[in-house]
Amino acid sequence: MARMHARKRGKSGSDRPFLTENPDWVEKDSDEIEDIVVKLYQEGKSTSEIGVALRDQYGVPNIKLATGKKVTEILEDNDLREDLPEDLINLMGRAVNLYEHMEMNPKDTINKRGLRLIESKIRRLAKYYQKEGVLPEGWKYSREKAEMLTQ
Repeated sequence: MARMHARKRGKSGSDRPFLTENPDWVEKDSDEIEDIVVKLYQEGKSTSEIGVALRDQYGVPNIKLATGKKVTEILEDNDLREDLPEDLINLMGRAVNLYEHMEMNPKDTINKRGLRLIESKIRRLAKYYQKEGVLPEGWKYSREKAEMLTQ
C-alpha cells in the first residue's frame, strides 16, 4: 500500500511472532510487572519507553500477554493516566521544533511543506481520539497549545 505523504511504497517490516499466551520462560508474574510499569512511569518514562525497558531489562516480551492489560490500561488503573496520548504529544513536539526552525529559516519551503504535513497528521489523529473519547469534543490543535504542552 502506498504512503499518504510520499509517492513510495515503503519497506516491509518484520512481524512479531504470533503468540496466544505468555511464554513459559517469563519469570515475572502479572502483579510484579504492573508494579514495574508504575515504578518506571513515576521515574518519568513514557509508555513506549516502559515497553522497551520491560522487554530489554526485565525479559517481558509482551506486556499484554503477561498481564492481560496494555501499559495505558495499567496506568489508568493506578490513576496515572496522561491527558494526551503519547503519539499526539510526539507529533506536537516535532511541529514545535519545525516552528522554531522556520523562524530562523523563513525561506525553507521544503520544511514548510513538512510542517503542513505534520499539522495535518495532528488534526487527523485528534479527530480519531475525539471519536474514541480519549480527547474531549471540540479539542482543537493550535501552535500555542503545542508549545505549552511540549515544554
